[in-house]
Amino acid sequence: MISFLQKYAESFLALLYPKLCLVCESSLLGNEDILCTPCRHSLPLTHFHLSEGNPVEQIFWGRLPVHRATSLLYFDKGSAYNRLIHHLKYQGRKDVGLFLGKLLGSAILSSSLSSIDYIVPVPLHRAKLHRRGFNQSQIIAEGVGEMLGVEVLTDILSRKVYTPTQTLRKRYDRWKNVEGIFECKHQDIINRKHILLIDDVITTGATMEAAGSVLYSAGDVLLSVAAVCYTNI
Repeated sequence: MISFLQKYAESFLALLYPKLCLVCESSLLGNEDILCTPCRHSLPLTHFHLSEGNPVEQIFWGRLPVHRATSLLYFDKGSAYNRLIHHLKYQGRKDVGLFLGKLLGSAILSSSLSSIDYIVPVPLHRAKLHRRGFNQSQIIAEGVGEMLGVEVLTDILSRKVYTPTQTLRKRYDRWKNVEGIFECKHQDIINRKHILLIDDVITTGATMEAAGSVLYSAGDVLLSVAAVCYTNI
């Protein structure tokens, strides 16, 4: 009886407040979540996980000895799919982060990136973490970890310096903005391990480079990096 009433209440609420696709804003069907089926099939996938020397890996050539690097989606200016990151970061939609993380993890699972020992998300400064309430990179990492069956380490990297957003900065300014802002703790845990560093969006790679360099300083670390979105804007 309770189950029937619960389902009836849920159906009634769905009529009043239908769940919408976060990309095209059409009503979702009962078996759909986050995205409608057409938008899910039209995701701007990069398939970078299948090719060595892909554009994300090229970002780090001569800068950081990365084993493999990838991203799930292209992040193009004006694309409706950018709403996914917006809903995650600024509207508190953690479910979107888990959804994207699982998609990224599924892609990684079918590549040479799958032999990971630990996953480390790029951390937020405690002030920004307090204001936002969560670290979007950690939520994504949890989705990836669930798919790979790999532990997410959240206490290895910390952000010791607060920095303004990178979004409107030029390339050189992005590197200077993140120089020396991370520190590594519990170094013995990651020594001689393959670490996957996770972030939400990668552009110049400045943040990943700063965080990855600190992980390398911890010892004999094999480092790979992955992000949900890649943009060369």
